[in-house]
Amino acid sequence: MANHKSSLKRIRSNAAKRLRNRYQAKTTRNAIKKLRSSTTKADASALLGKVISMLDRLAKKNVIHKNKASNNKSKLTKFVNGLK
Repeated sequence: MANHKSSLKRIRSNAAKRLRNRYQAKTTRNAIKKLRSSTTKADASALLGKVISMLDRLAKKNVIHKNKASNNKSKLTKFVNGLK
């Protein structure tokens, strides 16, 4: 265990950041699943903007890699455009 005051604080703040990052990543994954399960184009396009925003936010904060966010956005957009 760390002895310095600053390292103890860093451990606490890292734990809080990790929890927040995990929560946001899980919420985004659930939103992607919900988008993929939608059957109408109207519902899917309404969700697409929110999901893309979530992915961009995660990539900006380095929770996920920027290329992973880009690949997800591309695949989801193709999925929504293929719906009727």
